[in-house]
Amino acid sequence: MTPDPSLPSVPEGHEVYREIRDALTRMALVSTHQTLRLTPLAGGVSSDIWQAETPGRTFCVKRALAKLKVTADWRAPVGRNRSEVAWFREAAKIVPEAVPAILGEDAKAGAFAMAWLPPDRFPVWKALLRDGTADPSTARAVGDVLGRIHAATADREDLAAAFANDATFHAIRLEPYLEATGRAHPDLAARFAALVATTAATRRVLVHGDFSPKNLLIGPDGPVVLDAECAWFGDPAFDLAFVLNHLLLKGLWRPQRRGRYLDAFAALVDGYRAHVAWEPWSNLERRTAALLPALLLARVDGKSPAEYLTSDADRERVRAFAQPRIAHPPATLDAIATAWRV
Repeated sequence: MTPDPSLPSVPEGHEVYREIRDALTRMALVSTHQTLRLTPLAGGVSSDIWQAETPGRTFCVKRALAKLKVTADWRAPVGRNRSEVAWFREAAKIVPEAVPAILGEDAKAGAFAMAWLPPDRFPVWKALLRDGTADPSTARAVGDVLGRIHAATADREDLAAAFANDATFHAIRLEPYLEATGRAHPDLAARFAALVATTAATRRVLVHGDFSPKNLLIGPDGPVVLDAECAWFGDPAFDLAFVLNHLLLKGLWRPQRRGRYLDAFAALVDGYRAHVAWEPWSNLERRTAALLPALLLARVDGKSPAEYLTSDADRERVRAFAQPRIAHPPATLDAIATAWRV
């Protein structure tokens, strides 16, 4: 959560300022006569996020967008804000140190407020990885947090009912990542359709849905998870494949450090696997290994391409690696990592 230097503070007379101020007043976070400064925060395509400053207090405000900030026409229900807050509150019961505190929410504005985590103490994991800091102990801690959340929520009927967000998850994840990529590769369309069907039908744990280095801060007490607006009760393989995909792609971004990222890949899997008891690890690993190459290809030819894969050579490398493994999925994650290391 870093202020965007390219964007000025929201003017007090602006409609957005009035809407957010009214929402914060309803949340009892801002009084009628208090001064308020709203500064846009960098990052993210699906929501507007601001740093809110009042005398003696700083916090964050987030509001979901109906149309995401990407080139493709990508839309999603704004009601996902409520599920995001619910995910944070559920996760806080399991890993309280790994989520920001929720300070308030306002259904009328579709906004909520959460604790401010200073970037000098809580750097974004993506930035650390970009700079070559791929510490296996950090990756293991990330896997541990994800595994603890999945294990504590596995097969819970109350959460299955509360997070039955199939339409939102389809709109934000299955369609833009898998279905769109299948349309771009007609020869693999049947395989992508099968992955969508399996993922959509597997309802076992509380899924974050955007478990990515850009949404993980590495604080003094370990990882802190942000941006849970894709929350859904579904397939744990999606979260695991989603974050492992980023560790593979970082090896293209910084090829001289590929070995470090693959060490982090293995450590994250180890940290996560220690908590898997709701189903045989071999079953979950097989689904994850099938999703992973599909998500790799999605970051080249789906609706949300990785912004740091800028060369044709890198994109072709992804296609050459992913396509045969989508057609014939490996059974293990180690098989994928070993092949990527070459």
